[in-house]
Amino acid sequence: MKLKLIKGMRLVAATHNPGKAREIATLLKGDYVVVTAGSLNLPEPEETEATFTGNALLKARYAAERSGEVSLADDSGMSVSALDGAPGIFSARWAGPDKDFALAMKKVEDRLGEIGADDRRAWFTSALAVAWPDGPAVVVEGRVDGTLTFPPRGDSGFGYDPIFIPNGHTRTFGEMDPVLKDALSHRALAFAKLKAALID
Repeated sequence: MKLKLIKGMRLVAATHNPGKAREIATLLKGDYVVVTAGSLNLPEPEETEATFTGNALLKARYAAERSGEVSLADDSGMSVSALDGAPGIFSARWAGPDKDFALAMKKVEDRLGEIGADDRRAWFTSALAVAWPDGPAVVVEGRVDGTLTFPPRGDSGFGYDPIFIPNGHTRTFGEMDPVLKDALSHRALAFAKLKAALID
């Protein structure tokens, strides 16, 4: 059986992050009824995997098993070349329990200062997983490369967006119109792959 997402069906977005839920809903272009794991009072599973794809699968399967519905999960983060790929899968954890990304961005800047690194290369990764309650799952990954800038610029987007300038652009994700960001983000690239696999 070929796995497909049928337009109009209900999908559980396995996230408690309103910014991420908004981006997922935008990428789905209103073709699906999206409810969040947070709105269904599903607990957040502990992310125990060592990769973005592993954690995305874990979250999608967890939400699908507990909701009994097809679930879509994203695991994403920013990796910094000079920090050996950190914060990576720990991107959200760097923001602490209050999800304070101003603190997380300062931590990145401080770490680069501590090691005297001039290398400002970084990349965002997004792994998207779709899981069915009866077991099957599909996972894809998108990546966008860029450079870091300090201090943070712009208040659009969320997370590390205000310090990340994608290659070929002069504005940070935090300064970009959301429509432009959505067209070239790591999540958009992963979603294009997911669409090819499950929708088209």
